[in-house]
Amino acid sequence: MDVTGYLALSRIDALTRGLEVTANNLANSSTDGFKEQRVLFSDYLSRQHGDNLINGENVLKYNQDRSTYVDTLQGELRQTGNPLDLAINGPGYFMVRTQQGIRLTRNGQFHRSGDGGIVDSSGNPLLDDQRQPITLNPDDQILPLGIGSDGIISTEKGDITRLGLSTVDNPNTLHAEGNHLFRPANETDLRAVPAQEIRQGMLESSNVNAVEETTAMIRTQREYDLNFQLLQTEFTRRLNAIDKIATEVTT
Repeated sequence: MDVTGYLALSRIDALTRGLEVTANNLANSSTDGFKEQRVLFSDYLSRQHGDNLINGENVLKYNQDRSTYVDTLQGELRQTGNPLDLAINGPGYFMVRTQQGIRLTRNGQFHRSGDGGIVDSSGNPLLDDQRQPITLNPDDQILPLGIGSDGIISTEKGDITRLGLSTVDNPNTLHAEGNHLFRPANETDLRAVPAQEIRQGMLESSNVNAVEETTAMIRTQREYDLNFQLLQTEFTRRLNAIDKIATEVTT
């Protein structure tokens, strides 16, 4: 395969990754707390040497898939009326404890478990500001819960505990797990959010703009098709050249 083929393949590989990420964003455009992902590409420059190079041939640019990062832009907050639906207005993440350790989430759809805890949709316990699972005593389990904007959880009998919101200095170090959990590189990187604003009875919608993602998918698909056609054309040209050489040799 010559240079044209390698250049087209590098671009096709990058576009394939871009299509996968865009399709995942679209699939989660209605997933509460979902943060859209973006792909970062760069050019690998290969300098050519020779006396017969024409203008534009001295440097070849190959596409490289550098990384996939999370867009942490806040989604729209919507009213639900469920007292255990929580939304964060501003920075920070709720903390839940999974079997693999502490995970962060912006999906505040919680409910009470049978043992008096407060858990997410996967059964992971919600943590307080001491990073301990929030558990209600038997007397509080039947009472309505109030959750203030400062994270204080209370009933008519008084305060119970305070929700813990955490963040990291560099959001790009967070690794997405599933559609709404994020794994910090190290739990020691977690730090408390000093000024938190929690909205009870609300949820944060996905920050995916479905129209923009659909447009991006169409644009990427068209470019993919053009590069694939180029690759096929180049492959056909080389086959024709080989057949011609073989015919000339036999004659």
